[in-house]
Amino acid sequence: MRTEDRGTTPASAQLFDRPGGGENALLVQVDDGCLIMEDALRELRALTESAGARVVDETVHKRRNPDPRYYIGRGKVDELHQRLDDVGADLVIVNHALSPAQERNLEQALGCRVLDRVGLILDIFAQRARSHEGKLQVELAQLRHIASRLVRGWSHLERQSGGIGTRGPGETQLEMDRRMIQQRIKQLERRLARVSRQREQGRQARRKQELPVISVVGYTNAGKSTLFNRLTADGEGVHTADQLFATLDTTLRRRHLPGGERVIFSDTVGFIRELPPQLVAAFRSTLEEVTEADLLLHVVDAADPARQANMQEVDDVLDDIGAGELPVLCAYNKIDQLGIPARIDRDDQGQPRAVWLSAATGEGLDELLQASEELVGAARTRGVIELRPEQGRLRARFYQLGAVCGESATDAGGYRLEVDLPRRDLNRLYRKEGLDAALEPTPMRA
Repeated sequence: MRTEDRGTTPASAQLFDRPGGGENALLVQVDDGCLIMEDALRELRALTESAGARVVDETVHKRRNPDPRYYIGRGKVDELHQRLDDVGADLVIVNHALSPAQERNLEQALGCRVLDRVGLILDIFAQRARSHEGKLQVELAQLRHIASRLVRGWSHLERQSGGIGTRGPGETQLEMDRRMIQQRIKQLERRLARVSRQREQGRQARRKQELPVISVVGYTNAGKSTLFNRLTADGEGVHTADQLFATLDTTLRRRHLPGGERVIFSDTVGFIRELPPQLVAAFRSTLEEVTEADLLLHVVDAADPARQANMQEVDDVLDDIGAGELPVLCAYNKIDQLGIPARIDRDDQGQPRAVWLSAATGEGLDELLQASEELVGAARTRGVIELRPEQGRLRARFYQLGAVCGESATDAGGYRLEVDLPRRDLNRLYRKEGLDAALEPTPMRA
């Protein structure tokens, strides 16, 4: 884990007066009464090991409100300073988001590199990005994070002193660094905008083929990629590993459901508590694949004691990106660790709401495909919609969605459209046009 040297960061933007990074980490968790400490520390250990560091010690600090100067109290800072020498740690990782001033103050007081939760996750993403798009997204997130931490980067030039040859440029270099970073951010945003347009073209092509999309989502390390490989076994499986954020890049694969209908499965980046906003913004085009899905397959680690909290975190992120209203099928994974059989749970209307399975052994895969087929069919709307002559714009929007199967004229000079499209697209279109979202197309005649 080389937090002090990133190839994606402009050379002049390095924070020269910061202590060098290390591999032996001392973990700091603040107990404010909002988290279960055992679960929080377990996740922090997993994040640290995923970044390539070694945990040599950990400490929990009870504090209701964060200290504005150090986040942790001054007494705890003195204790940490002594523990660093005792355990041989050269890196402190705080499982919370620190302000630039708090991070800088802790480094000065402890004499070693300090990394907060945001910086740790960014480091992992930087290591795992493989595709060109993924690398651009991670670099953009890193630069946005670094831009707020350039203070004191050139402390040896900040102050102008008396005497010939000793007058420095003051903060001129800092301004140059900020300008370079902003220019690079704009360049990355333009590149990612082009990628986003290409993704939209791909989505339009899939709409014209009328292929439903099932997006696999879930908390990181819940088994999403393992399940995705089981569902789309074609010799080109995505990378899997027992670590957080093993895969970052979205992967699309086609397969047939038991009834013969072709669908597209989409594997996405895993979510996590307090996912850095820089990453959510940078991965916006990737996360749009989730918002365009016909069905969300929410993979849950059924053996994780914190599964309910993790499910809530995923739901919160889905709400943030505009996917909170999409149909969801929960896939409770790792039943082989619980010793329970595979099954389908249904609601009062008989619709599948959850499947219990094991991606590792394949048990419950048939039940999952059956439930997915039922929900994908229910998530689409097929029928005839009659539009008035003045609703030409609405007619054009149906064509843009690739939803029109046939068209004829009405006696009043309007349009009679035979449509087939996801229910979410129809409801979204109705809301945008100010129409009744409950308006149902009439069934097509056989």
